[in-house]
Amino acid sequence: MKLVYNVQDRPPFARVLVFALQQMLAILAATIAVPTVINNNQDIITHFGMSVGMSQSAALLGAGIGTLVYLLFTKFKSPVFLGSSFAFLGSMAAAFCGAVSINLGFTGLLLGAVFAGLVYVVIAIVVKYCGTKWINKLMPAVVIGPTVAIIGLSLAGNAVGDLTKGNGSASVNTYVALICGLVTLGVTIAASVYGKKMMKMIPFIIGICAGYAVAAVFTVIGNIADIDALKVINFSIFKQLTEASAWYPDVTFIHAFKGFKDITGSYVATVAVAYVPVAFVVFAEHIADHKNLSTIIEKDLLTEPGLDKTLLGDGVGSAAGAFFGGCPNTTYGESVGCVAISGNASVVTILVTACMAILAAFLAPFVLFLATIPSCVMGGVCVALYGFIAVSGLKMIQNVDLGDNRNMFTVSVILITGIGGLVLTFGKVTITSVACALILGILTNLLVNIKKDKTTENAGTTAAETETAETAEVETKEPAGK
Repeated sequence: MKLVYNVQDRPPFARVLVFALQQMLAILAATIAVPTVINNNQDIITHFGMSVGMSQSAALLGAGIGTLVYLLFTKFKSPVFLGSSFAFLGSMAAAFCGAVSINLGFTGLLLGAVFAGLVYVVIAIVVKYCGTKWINKLMPAVVIGPTVAIIGLSLAGNAVGDLTKGNGSASVNTYVALICGLVTLGVTIAASVYGKKMMKMIPFIIGICAGYAVAAVFTVIGNIADIDALKVINFSIFKQLTEASAWYPDVTFIHAFKGFKDITGSYVATVAVAYVPVAFVVFAEHIADHKNLSTIIEKDLLTEPGLDKTLLGDGVGSAAGAFFGGCPNTTYGESVGCVAISGNASVVTILVTACMAILAAFLAPFVLFLATIPSCVMGGVCVALYGFIAVSGLKMIQNVDLGDNRNMFTVSVILITGIGGLVLTFGKVTITSVACALILGILTNLLVNIKKDKTTENAGTTAAETETAETAEVETKEPAGK
């Protein structure tokens, strides 16, 4: 899709507010899902005899602050939002389960985020002085393209599963929820394809509003007729407004500071082992997201502002975000997908989204309203969103010679292991399906290119790249012949 607003463009402020809301809706579900998962983790509940009570609004606050840090480090040249990372769920659980108190567990979250951030800092220093050629060699188009596709495809199960869920209650009829989800998807598609001007740029908001309206009608009928199967929206959430704690985010560092007195060397080592390896995994996803975004905006972000800048922004931003929300952050594929679908790559939108997320964390009614959006409605949006991420990855290999078995084997290994959901666990470290697919793809690409056939193009090299290299060689040799 052709961009309507490029990275440095500044849309009218009224439009920016709407675009920012759309971005926040795109990242909201995943961002607040991480603390929810930790709160419901049975190992943690068994360990302490209760939920640790991580704050969803604090996670939103941390995501906003982390994104601001990222934008500062990247000199406002990379339009992507940072949100809570699912990759660190196992690490966060280990931090709590290895702690003697809940407060120490929160301390572990901060320490872990610092350790993960330091990994990014070290890699950024290496990139600064060694360049990015080694990364391009390890992860050419034939590797990174299908990996990006896997990022979207690996989330497909979540999107489809949400389509048949309502307010979280098992009593909601599957087909009622599905109707709401399909209405959301249909309206989103129609707005994007047939919409005029502004409508074309905010298909998510229009789709969510349509799906929410249908869900609200079902819920009202369900409440009047006392039919639980029709109660898609849980309006009882607003009862939390009577609780004082609902009006402010329960930031992590307050609990963490109380836990410092219980720190031991062995606990620090436990946290380090749980977080550091995962940081290398998330680094790979960082590369994939930025290469995907580079393709969409037609600017190489690994060159400008530079991979060292994006890594520093991601690492420091993640640590800063965890200081408030407890969750290490990462660049969001959902945010990249939103840029692709809306055609709006303005970094101003990301800046306002970050500020909006920070403000929303202190606006209890708004946060609770967002919480009432049923899973089926968000599922309808995510079908399109995750699909765009997958297609963006496939577009990256459209010029790769898939007639070459070297490329075929590399792409095949990545797609099958990624879609198949290969996950490896080593103690407290879990390597996600995306990371496993990427690692095996890199190894396969290196293996099939140990002995290169000079008559065929290198694996991962596009025809255009080969032609450019040959032209440059001719131009270099020509003056010598004169």
